[in-house]
Amino acid sequence: MGKNDFLTPKAIANRIKSKGLQKLRWYCQLCQKQCRDENGFKCHQTSEGHRRQMELFGMSAGRVVAGYSEEFESMFMEHLRRAHPFSRVLAKNVYNEYITDRHHVHMNATRWLTLTEFVKYLGKSGQCKVEETEKGWYITLIHKDPKMQLEEERRNKRTEAEREDEERHMAQLQEQIERAKRARLEKGEPLSEEEEADEEAHVLQRDENEAPIAISLAAPRPLALAAAAGGAGPSVSGPVGPGPSSTAPGLARAAARAPSAAVAAAGATASVFGDDDEDAAAVAAAAAAASKQRSKLDELMQSELRAKSNAAASDSGRRLDHWLHSGIVVKVMAKELKEHGYYKQKGVVERVIDRYLGEVAMLGDGTVVRVDQAHLETVIPAPGGAVLVVNGQHRGCRGTLLSINESKYQAQVRLGEGPGRGKEVWLEYEDVCKLDQEVAGGR
Repeated sequence: MGKNDFLTPKAIANRIKSKGLQKLRWYCQLCQKQCRDENGFKCHQTSEGHRRQMELFGMSAGRVVAGYSEEFESMFMEHLRRAHPFSRVLAKNVYNEYITDRHHVHMNATRWLTLTEFVKYLGKSGQCKVEETEKGWYITLIHKDPKMQLEEERRNKRTEAEREDEERHMAQLQEQIERAKRARLEKGEPLSEEEEADEEAHVLQRDENEAPIAISLAAPRPLALAAAAGGAGPSVSGPVGPGPSSTAPGLARAAARAPSAAVAAAGATASVFGDDDEDAAAVAAAAAAASKQRSKLDELMQSELRAKSNAAASDSGRRLDHWLHSGIVVKVMAKELKEHGYYKQKGVVERVIDRYLGEVAMLGDGTVVRVDQAHLETVIPAPGGAVLVVNGQHRGCRGTLLSINESKYQAQVRLGEGPGRGKEVWLEYEDVCKLDQEVAGGR
């Protein structure tokens, strides 16, 4: 029998060791190779096959890590559904059961460094109910209704399609505007004042007649300081005031202050050396150049303010991922509360915590339960009832329900507040919610 034959004690011991789990830090996920000790892992890192795999990994590291993370998450959740579909178990126990498979995806190849981070991710994504105790993190699988999942997917697809259509429409409008400008310029027609202001706001050029910027490091003479403090030199016919740009905010005020001080200092210097006529003309030219600079700076600032206001107006109509408001009537859809009799029961949101968590007072017995918005649904009242727009462009506005369209899952609301007061709009079911009678009566 040879030294390394199949039935030698050493070969049998090696097979026994390879069956069990080894240390995680000596496992290479790219090569799917488990090393027994640190020396073997170092030798593997210097091998040619491992280096080739690392070169491939370096070409698209983010994609590889995302793939391992998705595979780890799907396998972990599949094991949780099979082994503990309705149980509240420790996360570390589920993980220990999961890693008994020798060829599982190791956590050090994913974007989660620790099991705690992965458990928190499951809680934030709404896949598990997470609870931290002294013994550790407990998780409970959240069972979602297939109909609700299909409805949510359909709603997300519709929202994404609407967003793409809007972006495409805005791009076409912008292209038409640019085409019209080019056609007018080719025909020799003048542009409007707003179009010229927009063109100048994007191109910042310096005229040839503008004076160069000069910086003097010499200390001013007492007379020049006195003239600058007074705002005019003896040779200047009238006092040099701060000008209209002194009331401009921010940068315009600072830019206006520097030219006026330069004009005053120039007047003081002219009075000292006696060249009144020539220096007075130079002072006037400097004042004209300064006013020209101020006008261009004001135009640039006004264009920036218009752009910011347009961006703020577009953001106001954007949908948000949180919709809870105090004073609305909601339906509890958490199956965990079924044993307490609160499943599919209605309640009033008394307080909103961290935008996503609400304290709901049940209408039956007045018990206050704390429920995440993922387990709550909006309630649509009868026509004529008071409602609150909880999401979308008219978020936060109260109104009156006029009618509903069951086929399109939409409700017609007459707004009673906001810029669109008195306007009748069609909104999705999830964007409208019934107001409590006390809140509606106290408005």
